[in-house]
Amino acid sequence: MRIKACRKAHFNAAHRLYRSDWSDEKNAEIFGKCSNPHYHGHNYELIVALTGEIDPETGYLIDLKILKDHIKTEVEDYMDHKNLNEEVEEFKKLNPTVENIAVVIFNRLRAKLDTKYDIEITLYETPRNFVIYKGE
Repeated sequence: MRIKACRKAHFNAAHRLYRSDWSDEKNAEIFGKCSNPHYHGHNYELIVALTGEIDPETGYLIDLKILKDHIKTEVEDYMDHKNLNEEVEEFKKLNPTVENIAVVIFNRLRAKLDTKYDIEITLYETPRNFVIYKGE
């Protein structure tokens, strides 16, 4: 029997959407306020969903404390209260759009979790703007 188990998390981070190979004018045209050279921040809401088979011995898909601990180290400790462009290695060369942030989170968690789980990342940048990434 397949089931999905989810864990919610939260982190705050600043970023600037910007391409160094574009002029300031083009960055402003494409990214608008999000290209502010002094950065801007978001209160990100994260949902990590794992799908797989229920273990007949434990009744768990996964002990959610394990997932909680991975989210803490791989996302919260890594990104919370950081300037993503300057302090998070992946974004030194990758534009920290909500789409790219979700992919980075997926990849960091995929490296820690058993491949028997399908992973789905839902990342809210604002209460109305969010992305979903399943590694596809």
